[in-house]
Amino acid sequence: MTMLDDQTTAVTWPAAYPEGYAVVDVETTGLARDDRIVSAAVYRLDARGNVEDHWYTLVNPERDPGPVWIHGLTTDVLADAPLFPEIAGALAERLDGRVLVAHNAIFDWSMISREYARAERTAPTRQRLCTIALSKELGLPLPNHKLETLAAHFGVVQQRAHHALDDARVLAESFRPSLHAAARDGVRLPLLECRPLTEWSDGPATPRVGYQASYRQSSWRPSRKRPACPYPNPGRYVVGGRLTQGMRVAFSGDTSVDRELLEDRAVEAGLHVATSISRLTSLLVTNDPDSSTSKTVKAASFGTPVIDEAAFTQLLRDVAPADTSP
Repeated sequence: MTMLDDQTTAVTWPAAYPEGYAVVDVETTGLARDDRIVSAAVYRLDARGNVEDHWYTLVNPERDPGPVWIHGLTTDVLADAPLFPEIAGALAERLDGRVLVAHNAIFDWSMISREYARAERTAPTRQRLCTIALSKELGLPLPNHKLETLAAHFGVVQQRAHHALDDARVLAESFRPSLHAAARDGVRLPLLECRPLTEWSDGPATPRVGYQASYRQSSWRPSRKRPACPYPNPGRYVVGGRLTQGMRVAFSGDTSVDRELLEDRAVEAGLHVATSISRLTSLLVTNDPDSSTSKTVKAASFGTPVIDEAAFTQLLRDVAPADTSP
């Protein structure tokens, strides 16, 4: 029996906790709507985080594999891999009835959900849990939110970074002590609903070696016209509080999730996505608050609250309704 087991055997397990988890990692051709999964791995865990089994597959993306220097999967390696519709059933079996667990779970869920939409199917996933959010709920003393940092905190050794199977293993081994700590301290798990996505597009089937739009050097992109927010602006966001429908949110710098996806989620939650900073801006979302971009400089001058992407995605799960009283 390990020290961890010895410390947790006396824990009264919360009845509201899920009965099983599917720890997931996917490697992809990029971060945009037309990007595809090139490999996927799932570790199935029981209610207390113990490993039941694991599964891994390559996936032919039917397009350029993207950042080979990250995931190591070339066009030749993927040529004979199954297409996503051919592995959709096997993946569904491993997700069915379980909470999807991932590091920055909105990204993995979005990629999986779009692949199922392309295959004219729906992933059997109802809830997801982000280990970044869980580490914040637990108050873990982490200098950043990288998977390798979380793993190092729990003494988990990474063997092949950016290999889906090893990343899923590392996350599973890091999730188990996190889950036990949450149970011990009575922490509510940050579970989010998994709504199937329909905003996707097909990438080109012909490989385009050397070209990958999702990893362009410039983060500039043309703004997309959106319908007007139907709610009045309630004012600035108060750090530590909830977002409220109608708040004006601006984004600056690179994000790990496709920017348009983040903006879509904000709009769906009832927020106003602003393209610039003014005195009316409620909040700036950036992963690099110390940069000297025009938005961060203006935010500092106006006293606009600033939070990072991970914090913002968690706040999106509980946006307060607008005050529509006369």
